[in-house]
Amino acid sequence: MTAQKSDRAALRRARDLMLERGELSLSYLVSTLLVRSWQRSVDAGLAPDGRLPDAGRLSNNQLAQARDRQNELIAHARPIMEYLHAQTRNSDSMVTLADDKGVLLEVLGDSEFLSRAERVSLSPGTSWHESHRGTNAIGTALAESRPVVVHGGEHFLERNGFLSCAAAPLIAPDGRLLGVLNISNAERQRHPHASGLVRAAAQVIENRLFDARHAKSIRLRFHPMAEGIGTFGEGIAAVSDDGMIIGANQAGLVFLGLRIGDIKTTPLSRLLTLRLEDLIDWARRRPGEPLLVTLNDGERLFMRPDPILNATPISVPPPSSAMQRLPDALDRLNTGDERLAAAIEKAHKLIGKPISLLLQGEPGVGKESFARACHASWPSRTGPFVAVNCAALRPEQVEAELFGTAPLTPDSPCSPGRILEAQGGILFIDEVECMPKQVQARMLDLLVNRRVKSAKGESVAVDVVIITATHSNLKAAIEAGNFDADFYYRINGMTINMVSLRERQDFPALVARLLEDFAPGRGVSLEPSVAKAFAEYAWPGNLRQLSNALSAACSLLDESETRIGWCHLPDDLAEELRWQAPPCQSSGGETTENLRELSQSTITRAIALSHGNMSEAARRLGISRNTLYRRLRQDPAAANSEI
Repeated sequence: MTAQKSDRAALRRARDLMLERGELSLSYLVSTLLVRSWQRSVDAGLAPDGRLPDAGRLSNNQLAQARDRQNELIAHARPIMEYLHAQTRNSDSMVTLADDKGVLLEVLGDSEFLSRAERVSLSPGTSWHESHRGTNAIGTALAESRPVVVHGGEHFLERNGFLSCAAAPLIAPDGRLLGVLNISNAERQRHPHASGLVRAAAQVIENRLFDARHAKSIRLRFHPMAEGIGTFGEGIAAVSDDGMIIGANQAGLVFLGLRIGDIKTTPLSRLLTLRLEDLIDWARRRPGEPLLVTLNDGERLFMRPDPILNATPISVPPPSSAMQRLPDALDRLNTGDERLAAAIEKAHKLIGKPISLLLQGEPGVGKESFARACHASWPSRTGPFVAVNCAALRPEQVEAELFGTAPLTPDSPCSPGRILEAQGGILFIDEVECMPKQVQARMLDLLVNRRVKSAKGESVAVDVVIITATHSNLKAAIEAGNFDADFYYRINGMTINMVSLRERQDFPALVARLLEDFAPGRGVSLEPSVAKAFAEYAWPGNLRQLSNALSAACSLLDESETRIGWCHLPDDLAEELRWQAPPCQSSGGETTENLRELSQSTITRAIALSHGNMSEAARRLGISRNTLYRRLRQDPAAANSEI
């Protein structure tokens, strides 16, 4: 018996016990939320195998009227639903939108799965309220007013046990419950990130509704980090002319410490040490720049007022968010990770400005791709993008590569150097930590004076934006005397930390985008077991390793194949994926990185596959190098494997 069948049987026994005794002692399989929902299902007169009450299905005319009542919600939700469907296509799944009564208004999904779903009335016009369908993600999210996942045998009705569903309620700017967004999969192909996807999508929809409802109000956008403003995790509040808070999104309520009932009864002055007039004045003087404010309870937030439509126009409009401007090359890198989105927004604010950018991140995270996207989004994108990798050159070659070489004879050509080749564009210097110190001194002079001596000995003005990248700790290199401090502070006009692949929140969406890039229009996806292994793997080579693996796998697909299985993966990657240990779980159910809970064989194998490179071994295990060394000191047997 498989674990899945075993769990379903145990859930069925627990549910039958509740029906017999009228109560249920909680077990590890049954949460208090599930018990409450089951009990509501019983109170509604439902039986797991019994006939359903006549809930009725809306006629075409009634469904059209229901859609008209929720026209605004549908208009803002439909584009997001289409995006979700694109991320889950060909995985036996569907995306649904229900109203506040649980009636399905919109459905998108794979045709084969839609046919199966229709057999249990998971189709437009039917009600999935708990009183009609028992425990299910849509109805239970409505009842609990919170995101819900209902998997397989957790459904109260046996006929729905083939489903695995994740749903999130949609809240109006005034706090009313508007409906529910839901992703449903076949139980056997449970999407590991469905809950995160649907919650993020619900927040985007709520923010779009908020902006539409309060387009003419004074709107404040805020977040504990300046880079968080403009992302889907930002807090938004609408304020009336007299300073009363008249609306806030869910994140805004949390950041401000408010409840729904505080809307329209709380003046901004009760929360902030600043007056509304001060914020408006800041927006006029420093358009688009967030202001660090202190709440009366001591919490600090970065806050940015939107342009005030009914006040004196602000002379320069603030930079638009990614949702408001036309997508550019940087925006196309964004597949839903919050930290990457913040990095993209930070880069957007530097576009067109002569500020040196330093990209910091592990090898393979996509620093050059990010730099190329900056170039494609820059006003000077018609100029060249020139890349130099200092680690790929011998130390004595770096200076000649950058600054050029004089002709050996009067008749022989000279090499102008990569700096002058980048005139009017961007010079990208990768692995800058490998640049010799004498070259750093010449580069510092270039950055200070914006001139360079050509190979012919002429002084030439330089118009180049410089982006550098490193995976090293340059401050530590400065302290060790291996890197020039003045040069560091010149190239570090702004540091952007590139998130490693194992830390990204958008892994399924990223895989879907890469597969579409490598096999456009074919609808290629991963087999469920491969998708699960991919999601749990630490990806020591980061985005480069993932891209290479997917590109190779797509090349091995036959014309009739659309699923990447184990046979399509590179042998070394397939081997690593099969032996990798599952994440350890703490008593609270959360993933822990404590290596004491990892087996000795896993540590030994990681070190062996990394050929003794402890940094790479730590990345394979998904933990820090210091943690790995600490475990080796504690476990002599594991430590011997290093030798």
